[in-house]
Amino acid sequence: MKKAEMMDQHLDSYAKKISSSEICYVVDLIFKVNLDETPTLSKEMEGTLPFTGREAIDFQLQQYGNREITGADIRKLINDIFGVNLEAISSLEGSRISLYSKDQWIVQHEKDLFVVYTGARDVDVKVFPTNYFMEQTGLVGLPTDLQHALTNIGYYYNEKMDSYYFSNPSGEAVPDAFKGQTIGAILGVIRHSFSKL
Repeated sequence: MKKAEMMDQHLDSYAKKISSSEICYVVDLIFKVNLDETPTLSKEMEGTLPFTGREAIDFQLQQYGNREITGADIRKLINDIFGVNLEAISSLEGSRISLYSKDQWIVQHEKDLFVVYTGARDVDVKVFPTNYFMEQTGLVGLPTDLQHALTNIGYYYNEKMDSYYFSNPSGEAVPDAFKGQTIGAILGVIRHSFSKL
């Protein structure tokens, strides 16, 4: 069962009386993401009184009134407020890609092949191989086909970081679509060349 489905099951047990406390608990339990320590990104919140993450969630929940709120609604709300895309994280299960974001490991398994590592506020991203990948293949960097795929979407090799690197020139968080392109490029290379590892 994917993590998004597990989240839905947990949320169903709260019926209609869901609050930020339950949401933070379920997200931490299933995704190991501590929303209390995750900075908010929501533009609607800027310029108003400073919101904590929980206050921002409660504020958004109030907008639903008596309408039913689904797990998908809550995942979208969390992405809007924190820039944490739980749908994408859920889809990474079993992909062999480790993800570091919001100052914490979001997805990480012993036999993952590559790491997607986002910096502060998700403005920049670097991609590099895991130790497991290097031990299994004898390569000391990314395979050539992945280097080309990443270069084609805007990455370049950063010697100081010893990884392929992208920084959003706007200074804003890298858009979900770009993250999707990055993951897609990596998954394509894994499927084509490294599915047996």
